[in-house]
Amino acid sequence: MTAVTRTTAIRHDFPILTRRFGGNPLVYLDNAATTQKPRAVLDALTSYYTEVNSNVGRGYYQLSHAATDAYEGARAEVQRAINAEHPDEVVFTSGTTAAINLLADTFGRARLAAGDQLVITGMEHNSNLLPWHRLCAATAAELVVVPAGADGRVAPEAFAAALGPRTKLAAVTHVSNVLGTVNPVREMAGQAHRRGIPVIVDGAQAVPHWPVDVRELAADFYCFSGHKIYGPMGVGVLYGRRELLARLEPYQVGGGTVKGVTLAEPVRYVPVPARLEAGTPHIAGAIGLAAAFRYVDGLGWPNIRRHDETLVRQAVAALESVPRVRVLGDPAAAPSGIVSFVVDGIHPYDVGGHLDRHGVAVRSGVHCANTFVDTFGVVGTVRLSFAIYNTEAEVDLVRRVLRTLTPGFWTTEHPTERFL
Repeated sequence: MTAVTRTTAIRHDFPILTRRFGGNPLVYLDNAATTQKPRAVLDALTSYYTEVNSNVGRGYYQLSHAATDAYEGARAEVQRAINAEHPDEVVFTSGTTAAINLLADTFGRARLAAGDQLVITGMEHNSNLLPWHRLCAATAAELVVVPAGADGRVAPEAFAAALGPRTKLAAVTHVSNVLGTVNPVREMAGQAHRRGIPVIVDGAQAVPHWPVDVRELAADFYCFSGHKIYGPMGVGVLYGRRELLARLEPYQVGGGTVKGVTLAEPVRYVPVPARLEAGTPHIAGAIGLAAAFRYVDGLGWPNIRRHDETLVRQAVAALESVPRVRVLGDPAAAPSGIVSFVVDGIHPYDVGGHLDRHGVAVRSGVHCANTFVDTFGVVGTVRLSFAIYNTEAEVDLVRRVLRTLTPGFWTTEHPTERFL
């Protein structure tokens, strides 16, 4: 089967791709924000709600047992997918943001005190910046930011130089959601571990594009969202090494977290992961995420990697052929499905709006990472982000549409305004 034939077959798995906007077929290139869902995932959600729907770990009846088995089976599927050593190293959350906030308010708060340092990179999404920013403000610790270079990359030697005797924690992104830059996480983790510093990794943009092996990366904690890898919204994963998770106090308390409660004695909490999954979890979401991982595995990671590389390199070449277009960073160096660009003299919202009128959905703005975007001296960027169903013909359409671009409302009326 050729690459074109394979992609055509894959597209039939995604019902939303049949939609049209203003007579134009949908060209969905905002996959770094969220991916579309294949029938395999949609069927898994429907099957749960029509055949198994019940709460987990609560009822002593067959349907509840079936729901619990399906939920814990999903945990085991995620464990296998990311090569965690134990199923109980997988905690289900509502997404990457929730996982990082959980860690900041438990693990981070227990480690940081006045005068300590917490190291992050200059390319972090707000979800891996704001929780640590707030924690440092609350504890009087210092937030140390390792800036990216002109190529949008954090040099390993710069990261190592930022780690000092007062550093108690490091939090880094695996892949930049703005440029697609891939950080050398294993090397960074090694540098931190030699100094006794644990490392938290935001893996939201990495998980959809290659098989993540948390043990090979030596990550102490690894966070990601299901909806970035063709799974449902509202479910994500916090991976943590078992001995570290065991130290975490409950982030939220409620049903499913306790062994027993009295009004006079201390509460006895159950072990992780249940201790960190208070209340009714997103059971269907976990099952849908497991289905997404199975779907991706069925496509084959080598095929996914080749597809990413082909589209990213074609996109760079296509964009560079259009006058006034500048690609930021070097996305073709280690393709991760993201290409960001600017059009000199035209506001990114005008670019995004023009593409949208031709049925092309892209992200325009600062991508919840304005501190990183600011280092390039631009109002924002336009981001193409690819998935397994995108095609070379769609990339060429972007090239042709950009050649008809003219300044619009944002360029003429609000040339420096930004809000996305």
